[in-house]
Amino acid sequence: MINGVKLTLMIGPVVPIPVSSDILDALDSVQVTTASGSSSGFQLTFKLSTRSLLHTVFLISGGASIPLIRVVLIATINGIPSTLIDGVMTNHQVSPGPGKATLTITGEDMTKVMDYIDFSGIPYPAMPPEARVALIIAKYSFLGVLPLVIPSVLIDLPIPTDRIPRQQGTDLAYVKSLADEVGYVFYMNPGPAPGTSIAYWGPEIKFGVPQPALNIDMDAYTNVESLQFSYDTESKTLPIVFIQEPNTKAPIPIPIPSEVNPLSPPLGIIPAIPKRIEPITDTAKYSPIRGVLIGLAKASKSADVVTGTGSLNVTRYGRVLRARQLVGVRGAGPAFDGLYYVKSVTHSIKPGEYKQNFTLARNGLLSTVPAVPA
Repeated sequence: MINGVKLTLMIGPVVPIPVSSDILDALDSVQVTTASGSSSGFQLTFKLSTRSLLHTVFLISGGASIPLIRVVLIATINGIPSTLIDGVMTNHQVSPGPGKATLTITGEDMTKVMDYIDFSGIPYPAMPPEARVALIIAKYSFLGVLPLVIPSVLIDLPIPTDRIPRQQGTDLAYVKSLADEVGYVFYMNPGPAPGTSIAYWGPEIKFGVPQPALNIDMDAYTNVESLQFSYDTESKTLPIVFIQEPNTKAPIPIPIPSEVNPLSPPLGIIPAIPKRIEPITDTAKYSPIRGVLIGLAKASKSADVVTGTGSLNVTRYGRVLRARQLVGVRGAGPAFDGLYYVKSVTHSIKPGEYKQNFTLARNGLLSTVPAVPA
């Protein structure tokens, strides 16, 4: 389909298998979006002829008789495979036309499976949040879902004689609510092996080994097609957490500056000054530690005042740019060079073309590192 890029498409009920060459040849375009703080989604568009096998493979298998159709898409670049999506189909759309009929398949990652059934009322006696999350994720091991649960610094072990936590809503809604209580995030990353996904429940990681740098305005070393930056100081807020003094029940305000947030280490030397105060009044019913964690999560969400948007050609970049990881930027000038957190990536694949649109973010100007990996 593309020089240097090999696509592998796997489809099937519960356990996906590689599709035939006829179906892969009919694949006209692919779009996969991965973003921080939300589920990943995909859209596959096929050319549909009158005698195409797609009528049988998709339109029949997508019916009520088989409720779960898996889709796995793998891009192999320079011999290195990268799973772009591991999810389930949610919608089929046929656009008829003389010689131009298309079949469009849309879907979401494996978190969609966790949102089908309401399990409200299931008790979890004497179990901290991380144990509840691990137990819930274990239900989906038959789909290749592997848990990666980071214990919270908040140790909240409910005593059964006092209260027994009970699930509210679907597995996805309950796991996300437990993450919000301690300032964590929950999402699924496809891979590393085909047919597996990592269910991550923990702090939003903004540190680690960065991906190769995005180079702009560097002549032969330029590997992005476009890259623009914006600096928005109006969006930053200063969360104020209120906790109760145990004896007098008097509210005690605690400001939470984002600059000392362990969940969001600084990627820029000069942060923006918050222009608004955001009181968080519902933290009074929690312990001081839990209240501070909620405040840290709020501060982290508003700290990213520098945003970069751009696009790149994957064959020129030499690999797939991954969301929810760090990446370096070079050639944008002293104020904007350095490390960034990749907030979102959209893969757009067509015959002879593989491009990515991306969004970067960090909390201030000027780089905190003298150089970034090339």
